[in-house]
Amino acid sequence: MRLLLDTHVLIWWDVGARLSREARNAIRDADEVYVSAASAWEIAIKTARGRIVTSRTVSDAVQTSGFTELPVLFRHADALTALPPLHRDPFDRLLVAQAHVEKLTIVTRDAFVSQYAVKVIRA
Repeated sequence: MRLLLDTHVLIWWDVGARLSREARNAIRDADEVYVSAASAWEIAIKTARGRIVTSRTVSDAVQTSGFTELPVLFRHADALTALPPLHRDPFDRLLVAQAHVEKLTIVTRDAFVSQYAVKVIRA
């Protein structure tokens, strides 16, 4: 299985909190686990605004966990145009587009993401 972690899932995994048993097992047993560069951008923005506090960089968390960085590519941005307007969060929409293009399963607790035509594991 190939997974893409939603931003909150990366944070919860990194601090060892809140994930469902299904999500924890899927992440632990996955063939590949990706973290989008969009999640790093989202965390940086929220950290700069004082909305979250992190103990280390996304790069360090991803590397320590053995995950793989997923860059944002033109084909991901192009896929955004085909998404129905079910969700207004631009970061989540980009994650959905990436999951669709790369054939990844998203691990998330966001109910809006489940409305798109992508595979989801509930966090």
